[in-house]
Amino acid sequence: MTIEAVVWDVDDTLFDYTTADREGLRAHLAAERLLDRHGSAEEALAHWRTITDAQWARFAAGEVDFLTQRRDRTRVFLDRPELTDAEADDWFDRYLVHYEAAWSLFPDVLPVLDTLAATHRHAVLSNSSLTVQDRKLRVLGVHDRFEAVLCAAELGVSKPAADAFLAACDALALAPHQVAYVGDHPEIDGRGAAEAGLLSVWIDRGGAYATVDPPAGPRRIASLAELPSVLGADTRFGAPSTFG
Repeated sequence: MTIEAVVWDVDDTLFDYTTADREGLRAHLAAERLLDRHGSAEEALAHWRTITDAQWARFAAGEVDFLTQRRDRTRVFLDRPELTDAEADDWFDRYLVHYEAAWSLFPDVLPVLDTLAATHRHAVLSNSSLTVQDRKLRVLGVHDRFEAVLCAAELGVSKPAADAFLAACDALALAPHQVAYVGDHPEIDGRGAAEAGLLSVWIDRGGAYATVDPPAGPRRIASLAELPSVLGADTRFGAPSTFG
């Protein structure tokens, strides 16, 4: 089997979303004088992440659109259900200023993209919206690395549904067995891509899922430095998997 292309997740795979979200929210709550309402910054961050996960699940299930989940994240977090759409948008936009100031790629991203540039085609498949991810990739300076950027909000289907992964394959005019998918979530990315017939590569940065039994199908790596060897790329870049 020859892998012709790599399709990438964005958040917490290429882009350090967790750090940006944590630092951005911390700065935003300090500016809004809201840190004291939650006991500590860590409690506030944990509450925000729980709400984000719950609202994102509603969006992924097709229950609400992208903007609605953002607005409801704000209303639930502030415990202010009466906020108008405009008021919720204003609050979230102020958060975005701090969040975007903390944007960065993981340090292993550019080296692996450089190494694989001559041997593999590249695309993005994200459970976000094109408006968000297209801008993010441009700000981070890697947008031109990808032939296609596909997002759930526009596709109308979210990972782990097979149709999301197959849409990425169709955009590249390749069969699933010719495509690898790299993502950070063991189920949404790892199992989803494997069940769709792609070579699934699950990046577990820092052992974030150390206590999780790996799902059947995905190859588990700890760094993108391991990816070329997983793909069978003809390169000296790469490292043996720390997971075996």
